[in-house]
Amino acid sequence: MYRIEVVHNQEMAFRVKAGESEFTVDAKGKGLTPLDALLAGLGTCVGVYIRKYAEGSKLDLQNFKVNVTAELSKEPVLCFKQIGVEIDLKSCLLDERRQKALLEFIKNCPVHNTLKAGPSIEFKLAC
Repeated sequence: MYRIEVVHNQEMAFRVKAGESEFTVDAKGKGLTPLDALLAGLGTCVGVYIRKYAEGSKLDLQNFKVNVTAELSKEPVLCFKQIGVEIDLKSCLLDERRQKALLEFIKNCPVHNTLKAGPSIEFKLAC
């Protein structure tokens, strides 16, 4: 089970703790916003799966870049209407067959699968 602790710091800033790691999320933009953090999770998950594919296929895929873009709805319910993921391998050493295989492999990223599946989310108060 994954557990993330989010503690209010001040105004719209929150300390996020995951295991031994900590970072700040700030809705006023003095760091990652909550939406930035969500997109960063997707981008880094895709990056991990690119590395897994490269290692399994004995490919030298280093220093690549994953760009994630999103379009926020302009009316309620506020949510991302579209998310784009662009992978810059820096040099395309992969033939068309391997490119397709890589794209199919990275779709196994759990963050992608979670966003695609639309999991149920349960809220409860502890007072």
